[in-house]
Amino acid sequence: METRINITAEKHAQGYNCAQAILCTYCDLFGMDEETAFRVSEGFGLGMGGMQSTCGALTGVLMLAGLKNSNGLVNPGSTKGSSYALSKKLAEEFKEMNSTTICKELKGIDDGIVKRSCPGCIEDAAKLVEKFLID
Repeated sequence: METRINITAEKHAQGYNCAQAILCTYCDLFGMDEETAFRVSEGFGLGMGGMQSTCGALTGVLMLAGLKNSNGLVNPGSTKGSSYALSKKLAEEFKEMNSTTICKELKGIDDGIVKRSCPGCIEDAAKLVEKFLID
């Protein structure tokens, strides 16, 4: 049986950006339809809109973390603090796996040393979703 990790790779190969590949594969588990997930994550590819900053696959994970953890309320005592803590943990785990969370560093843009390919980052991001966000 095909796993969701494989589906993330297929989506990326079909033209989904890194954030879309993650968010669209898992969105149904967190109450979001795929069309909305696709649209909301479109600007997050190539390291935040092509700026080669935070990895798009990681941002997809962090969007899912918010969907899982947030109670949707602005009031004091809301889930914002715990969502930040969860996002930080996920980003630290990703960094531990890949030595950085920055797209251009992962791709070796400045130094020519590729630390992790986009498909590899997507796979790692999917593993984080499955380990930390799916019950």
